[in-house]
Amino acid sequence: MEILNVQTEKQSLKNVSVGENVKIFDFVNAYGCSIGNNSKVGAFVEIQKGASIGQNCKISSHSFICEGVHIADNVFIGHNVTFINDKFPRATNENNALQTEDDWVCVDTNIEEGASIGSSVTILCGITIGKKAIVGAGSMVTKDVPSKAVVAGNPARIIKYVD
Repeated sequence: MEILNVQTEKQSLKNVSVGENVKIFDFVNAYGCSIGNNSKVGAFVEIQKGASIGQNCKISSHSFICEGVHIADNVFIGHNVTFINDKFPRATNENNALQTEDDWVCVDTNIEEGASIGSSVTILCGITIGKKAIVGAGSMVTKDVPSKAVVAGNPARIIKYVD
């Protein structure tokens, strides 16, 4: 993997560990993260520090992958997928000063190998989406999703299992 440190009008890649044959489209903001071999990141995606994307992943446009999100190999992330990493977000601390990294706890989220996340899904923090699970478009994931489960809705519920 090579470390990219690129700033252009179209994208910002700072201290990003990038594998071989990775495609990163315009208007991506990524910093302090890693992207595995053969993965593809669409336009208008943000990937924050400490996030990791495995090999052979497809991250579609307009998605937000925040700190604490770990995406395994062969995962599909649809358009406009949003991850959340704070269970109790606030703008300010007890003294009414803007919060800093010291004022909150980042809660990790794990997307296991071969999972597929549909467009416009929101995933709360502390969730694990199991191997080869499928999350239907527009769903709100509030609990762990078992391997090979197909879930949809708000909140997402198991509809069936795939082979």
